[in-house]
Amino acid sequence: MSQMPQQAALSNCPSCAEPLESDDRFCGACGYDLSTAAAPSPDTPTLTMGRGAVPRPAAPAEGGAPGDDRRQPAPPSAGVRFDRPAEPEEYPLQAPDPDRTPDPRHGTESAAPDAVPGTGHGAVPGTGPEAAPGTAAAVCVACRAGRVDSDGYCENCGHAQPRERDHMEQESGPVAAVSDRGLRHHRNEDAFALGRTALPDGTAASVAIVCDGVSSATRPDEASLAASRTANESLLTSLARGAHPQQAMHEAIVAAARSVDALADEGAGAREHAPHQNAPACTLVGAVVTGELLVVGWVGDSRAYWVPVDRAAPAARLTEDDSWAAQMVAAGLMSEAEAYADERAHAITGWLGADAYELEPHTASFKPDRPGVVVVCTDGLWNYAESAEEMAQVLPLDAAARPLHSARVLVGHALDGGGHDNVTVALVPFPLPPQGAGSA
Repeated sequence: MSQMPQQAALSNCPSCAEPLESDDRFCGACGYDLSTAAAPSPDTPTLTMGRGAVPRPAAPAEGGAPGDDRRQPAPPSAGVRFDRPAEPEEYPLQAPDPDRTPDPRHGTESAAPDAVPGTGHGAVPGTGPEAAPGTAAAVCVACRAGRVDSDGYCENCGHAQPRERDHMEQESGPVAAVSDRGLRHHRNEDAFALGRTALPDGTAASVAIVCDGVSSATRPDEASLAASRTANESLLTSLARGAHPQQAMHEAIVAAARSVDALADEGAGAREHAPHQNAPACTLVGAVVTGELLVVGWVGDSRAYWVPVDRAAPAARLTEDDSWAAQMVAAGLMSEAEAYADERAHAITGWLGADAYELEPHTASFKPDRPGVVVVCTDGLWNYAESAEEMAQVLPLDAAARPLHSARVLVGHALDGGGHDNVTVALVPFPLPPQGAGSA
């Protein structure tokens, strides 16, 4: 595909120079009315070029690691999409305490079905713009006087209000996930979904899906939310009817891709008036644990890691990125350290979205010979614990018994490291504990 046009929007507030999101109506720092000014945006463009082959892992045999068989790498003109614009200045946000007790308030929007909003930075009980119907009108967290309009801005001072997705936590039986906006982003474009069901023979199955919205796309937060929910629902339905978990994962990724494609159709009329907009897009990674089997599936550069309970045994990365960096490493042109230090490292070569190349879901099946934990995460976490060994070092030793606490610790590790991106992680113990067991 050809290079997508840049979005015509302000990148910084004309009044105070704070970084802005493309859909901001007011500056979140000073309240400046952005409708009174317009200027071209120097946003990082989405680049797409010819269809070259992308290195893929071969499907592993049961009990093995992802295969080493790779096709010849694409020429330098292979298609890429830059999912990370230039970083804005830090927002003055405080990392949450990993041992913090979640806030029990109920919101109408979540990063996944039944997720519980936490008390992360900016989350103020009862004041979010998406308060439950029938509650008192929300009061601005900045001026403490103005009412919050339906778009989430104060009618008095113009400040944007905290979103429910700024910090999300959820447990589903023995599986847990945490998602946080991070310290530099205006909103959380990650999403997750957790679920559990039973196979026809009564065997329990747990599912975790994590999605990362492509920042250079239009409505990336909607893309990740739609993909995570659709994939989760598809997996639970397929598993309950007896589909093999690896086939169920493949079907779930295809269904998720269709749900993201549909978002582009919904915005077709808007694009006629704003041709700079492109299709919503996201990455996806998921894991299914059932009986003696562990299955992972992915498209993009979100990852899954295996960390044994016995840390004397080696940890392993179970996925291979669809990215420029992975392509350079596979081609032998750069070391992994060199590739991921390059500014092009996070240019993805596979994603879910209407403007993606032909969809190629990756799935792999394993039969671990010992207990462990599957870490399913976005690059907002693995940027701070990139290798399997580093991930094992930061994952608490009791992660299998306390997945929610451990997910909080991992998110805290990323925030302590700088929180440059949204951070989302789900933890799935293997094997699944007996029914009724969960986080301590």
